[in-house]
Amino acid sequence: MPRRAAPHRGIDTEQADPDAPSKTRLKAESQALQTLGRELCDLPGSHLAATEMPEALREAIQTWQRTASHEGRRRQLQYVGKLMRSADPEPLREAVAAFKLGGARDAWRLHEAERWRERLIADDEAMTQWMAEYPDCDTQRLRSLVRAARRDSAALTPEQRQPKSFRELFQFIRPLLPESPPA
Repeated sequence: MPRRAAPHRGIDTEQADPDAPSKTRLKAESQALQTLGRELCDLPGSHLAATEMPEALREAIQTWQRTASHEGRRRQLQYVGKLMRSADPEPLREAVAAFKLGGARDAWRLHEAERWRERLIADDEAMTQWMAEYPDCDTQRLRSLVRAARRDSAALTPEQRQPKSFRELFQFIRPLLPESPPA
């Protein structure tokens, strides 16, 4: 009589769902949610308060922020990950991305203000372009700041230059620029 192969232990071929996600995929998704939970824990309180999330998750994150011990934080992060599985991750991902992009937007505004300052000091045509883009600015004040900055840049040595006029021009330009780069 031929010998039959032993059935696979733990797998019932009649009950196995071919469309069910694999154990590896479930574990990877859980790990991704826990990583997102960690990023949420690192958000400052003001951004956390403005983010839409279940109240239990918010309390768990606040508990993590108050916990000082390493092991306590690790366990609390596991709990945050567990709560993340029942929450909608999309608005939470958007909140984290918006917080991370905030620094990039600020850097863009700084660089843009520096570029405009250099252009205004170097070229009269830049003044015309500025007036076309920002017609509501105080033209007289801008012209006087540009004149002072040009006078200081014409100084012979760096020791004779006064950085005050450069700084004032920068501080005049920066609030007038848009919050984010044009699309």
